[in-house]
Amino acid sequence: MDLKATENQHVIRGLGLVAAVSVIVGNVIGTGVFLKARVMTCNVGSPEWVLVVWVVAGLLSLAGALTYAELTAMKPQTGGEYVFLRDAYGRLSSFLYGWMQMFIAKPGSQAAAGMAFAIGLNDFIGGNKLGEAVVIKTSFMDVTMIQLVALMMIVIFTTLNAATVMLSGQIATVLTAVKIVLILFVGLGAFIWVTGDVSHFSMVNNGGTCEGVADSARYGSASYSFAAGFGAAMLGALWGYDGWNNLTFVAGEVREPGRNIPLAIIGSTVLIIVLYVVVHIGYFYVLDPTTIASVPTSSSVAKVLVSGFFGGIGTFGAGIAVAFFTVGLMLSSLGTLHTSILSGSRVPYAMATDGLMLKKLGILSITGVPVRALIFQGILAAILALSGSFDTLTDYVIFGSWIFYALVTSSIFVFRRKYPNADRPYRAWGYPVIPVIFLLVAGWLLINTLVTSPRQSFMGLGLIILGLPVYYYLTHRAGASGTGHDGNGELR
Repeated sequence: MDLKATENQHVIRGLGLVAAVSVIVGNVIGTGVFLKARVMTCNVGSPEWVLVVWVVAGLLSLAGALTYAELTAMKPQTGGEYVFLRDAYGRLSSFLYGWMQMFIAKPGSQAAAGMAFAIGLNDFIGGNKLGEAVVIKTSFMDVTMIQLVALMMIVIFTTLNAATVMLSGQIATVLTAVKIVLILFVGLGAFIWVTGDVSHFSMVNNGGTCEGVADSARYGSASYSFAAGFGAAMLGALWGYDGWNNLTFVAGEVREPGRNIPLAIIGSTVLIIVLYVVVHIGYFYVLDPTTIASVPTSSSVAKVLVSGFFGGIGTFGAGIAVAFFTVGLMLSSLGTLHTSILSGSRVPYAMATDGLMLKKLGILSITGVPVRALIFQGILAAILALSGSFDTLTDYVIFGSWIFYALVTSSIFVFRRKYPNADRPYRAWGYPVIPVIFLLVAGWLLINTLVTSPRQSFMGLGLIILGLPVYYYLTHRAGASGTGHDGNGELR
């Protein structure tokens, strides 16, 4: 048996429906649902509006999911969005998308997830022991144990993903179950183990500290604008939902794609909307808006809520509850890290098989996994984790990400027109109204972000544009032939 990696192997369809759901839920549910309630309350002021924002953002994500379900079932190829853009608008648009995902979005997300685990571990052992332990000290950068722990997690989960995709799917399923249990523990525990008050839902934030929130988006400030506040809250909620598109990256590895992909994408998004709304109702049932708005950035609304379980702050029962929550949050971060590594590595693989990235990244191991793409991605994530600059980079790329979400969604109109008789195991519900609504709202978000956060917006565009000279170099080197392989290793 040939034990060498080969360019001619195909990826293996080893992900069933449960594993496919886990890839999405595991990537979407991270820390956003536990951290964003504070800033969103500062943005819009009242519990009702916070819940409205979560529902609207969820429905917007669902509108995108309905469209993506058709596209992915029609083209169940590894690389997902990269493939849709390539086949609808050409190689330049798909390269720029892949460039952003490969060098910034995915490694940045993985670095952030690794750091979230390390920060949770630091909180669990108490006293900021990891943060104060400087391992490497230089004139330009200090490396603490928090960063080294994050690096270790990236290495461990990159190694796990280098095994079979079936093992990766099983790990994702277990860690996703932990996430769901954690959300139910927080959301339902608010009604079982503490005393709440429904009158909180009729209150507004009045004098909350709102640490780090800009005046223009802080409810009650002299320069407050509801449009700016609502837009800022929407971006926060959309960050909490971000990842509903991740199954597209591994579509070439899903069994029965015509059935399982639409079920997984749509079902997962609906499940996440329900979980997010339930947990936020729990927050506001126990804590009033001003208290939530005053939670410091070093903590989370969920932790404050949990500290009231089993007898209240300072009791042994509350300590157990906080410990359970902290460990659960750490495991939730690992779930996000794992699924991000699994899905993200398929983008450089798809680009390499198209001749738009280093050819070696398109080679599969004997288990049908793009190990070299995994290692390359892991190195980038490790660099960002050690540099500590990943938060800034991911802030800059949010604007660019939504440009590509809109482009991918619009491709459904291109494919319906160019290939009216193509096999579509699932047709987007509500077409063409639902995709149009998604595009209109996405357009509003992009314009609003451009107006309210021009620096981040232009930096996001700048990072994308940096890929142009690389694209022209690669296509010139390849003779601009336009030939390549699809995500399954077959010639287009």
